[in-house]
Amino acid sequence: MVSKVERPTPGRRGRSALSGGVLTALAGALIMVLVLLGGVASAPFADTVHLGGTTAIAIPGVARTPPMGWNSWNAYGCSVDERTVEQTADAMVASGMRTAGYRYVVVDDCWFATQRASSGALQPDPTRFPHGIAALAAYVHARGLKFGIYESPNSRTCAQISGTYPGSTGSSGHEMLDARTFASWGVDYLKYDWCSPDSNIDRQVSAFTTMRDALRATGRPIVYSINPNSDVPGAPPGGIYDWSGIGTLWRTTNDLLPGWALRQGAAGNQGVSEILSGAAASAARSGPGHWADPDMLEVGVPGVQGTSYPGLTTVEQRTQFGMWALLAAPLMAGNALPYMNETTWRLLTDPEIIAVDQDPLAAPVAVVPGTDGKVWRRTLSDGSVAVALWNSGDATATLSIALPNLNLPAANSYTARNLWSGAHALVRTRVGAQVAAHDTVLLRITPSRVT
Repeated sequence: MVSKVERPTPGRRGRSALSGGVLTALAGALIMVLVLLGGVASAPFADTVHLGGTTAIAIPGVARTPPMGWNSWNAYGCSVDERTVEQTADAMVASGMRTAGYRYVVVDDCWFATQRASSGALQPDPTRFPHGIAALAAYVHARGLKFGIYESPNSRTCAQISGTYPGSTGSSGHEMLDARTFASWGVDYLKYDWCSPDSNIDRQVSAFTTMRDALRATGRPIVYSINPNSDVPGAPPGGIYDWSGIGTLWRTTNDLLPGWALRQGAAGNQGVSEILSGAAASAARSGPGHWADPDMLEVGVPGVQGTSYPGLTTVEQRTQFGMWALLAAPLMAGNALPYMNETTWRLLTDPEIIAVDQDPLAAPVAVVPGTDGKVWRRTLSDGSVAVALWNSGDATATLSIALPNLNLPAANSYTARNLWSGAHALVRTRVGAQVAAHDTVLLRITPSRVT
């Protein structure tokens, strides 16, 4: 929606990912004509360990639907500053993103001074945040938005552990003080990033629970977004275990970069297709107040040519946005909002796609059996069913499915609406489409004449 060119993406923090246990995974897919879907599989989680014990909701009163907002890391990395955040908040309002549902403006790693104050309290970098975090949060709040910030449960944040940023200012040993500091500043969202090769799950649970309890004690409703995977070698604990009750959101994989398939394995950075390969299984643990998080959006984020993350094509960006919505995932934009072009703006503010993401029923998504991961479905609160025909392959493919396999409400006929184009058709037996490589057709199928 705006002018100029997207800003270049700075270098990422060095991070591996993930930790041991029993792995559960599955997977799944955007534009063209109509779509299809078959019999529903509910992923079996009898062996899934719920780490939150009897606690289902980490922080009461927040995130009844998946949070929507913006995070500074993808566009600005460690160069983020006060003016950039203010400009982003202004752009979120002026572009209509706030009206579309985006609310959180989150400042990621590197916002802090390299040393704590003499009192032990965190303090912002005085050059990049000269007016302090409370003033910045007030600026964001004055625009009808909410403010978020970043920390780590260990002694160093991810940028510090990789050597990208100096100091050692993690929250370990300072949890109560930091939580009170955040609350006093008016923080509404905390991203809490593991940033350690220590893969001991008991230590992780203890560390993340300590900050959860400290946030609860402040009495302020703060969305608590945790990432148990960063810098952990091996399989990602965020994808293995159910963290609801410990975090409001929990990251399910290592970092997503702007590429389709990075082929770095579970312990490396991920592309969109690799995130989707296990996303349905993790999303089955989501619900109001607790959401599996497949990472930020790469929509409008430039890649680095000559690398395995050259940026997503327009089709691949649609697939990410559409499939994240089908997953009921948090929608956290990562592009430079003041500089986004109209194509990026139209995608990020698409009302029909956002409505799927924010649907209050919060029913789990399922990969339809027998479709080789190409057809996904999710029941919506009005009785319609959202269906994705996802072509993860490198060539155009014709995808179709018989309506009885979609577990639709009984009816004589159905209306299938293509959520990208707005085209709709009456269907009785089958839906299908020719789907371009890496593309996804998203349909909303509604009973037309109930039997």
